[in-house]
Amino acid sequence: MPDANTRNKAETRLQIRLIPVTPLQQNCSLIWDTATKHAAFIDPGGDIETLMGALDHFGLTLRRIWLTHGHLDHAGAAQDLKERTGVAIEGPHRDDQWILDGIEDAGRKYGISDGRNCTPDRYLADGDTLELEGIIFGVSHTPGHTPGHVVIHNREAKIAFVGDVLFAGSIGRTDFERGNHQHLIDSITGKLWPLGDDMRFVPGHGPTSTFGQERQTNPFVADRLTGYGGTEKAEGSAFDQRTAKRWR
Repeated sequence: MPDANTRNKAETRLQIRLIPVTPLQQNCSLIWDTATKHAAFIDPGGDIETLMGALDHFGLTLRRIWLTHGHLDHAGAAQDLKERTGVAIEGPHRDDQWILDGIEDAGRKYGISDGRNCTPDRYLADGDTLELEGIIFGVSHTPGHTPGHVVIHNREAKIAFVGDVLFAGSIGRTDFERGNHQHLIDSITGKLWPLGDDMRFVPGHGPTSTFGQERQTNPFVADRLTGYGGTEKAEGSAFDQRTAKRWR
């Protein structure tokens, strides 16, 4: 159990701003400790000048760069940030290195020219922890969208940064190379739901939600569809799934 000091830090000192980056409007998260003004970027996918400008706007010093997975719109600006600030890159799991090695090629496909290949200074594994000014974040390995995807979470602040695993009303794509639909469902029900219904999450695209809301209404992973927690399973609506499926 976290001590009272850790709970206080997480609940009262952690600030979060979402910065949509790249033409894909990926939710890059800027988080910081209000006492020290030391900050972390989670999934800095691009638009390096916008990211540097956000640090200046809030008067922050970057101390951490964390990646949930290797796709261009989540990791494309990590190398530039590292070179400008001297901050190490942490994450994702090593199984996404082949994607990180192809960021520049992916950029040519999507017409995004500022993404750069990168190699993390530290790979993350299931059960690892990350730290920002004494605030501890857990790491869960959540394959499915990509094989090396991780989710970063803080139980005390009740916040999770889920990349492209889960969205408000949808789930991540699994039709990319080495994607796996069943692995994705297992990651959501096995790694995310146990964190608690009141856990808020920041997805890679679109609005935030809570795990409890998605367990009730998500057309892919609602309890009535997965049987989670002993719920009687029912067939999902093909129409609801088609209209809710993410295209990126």
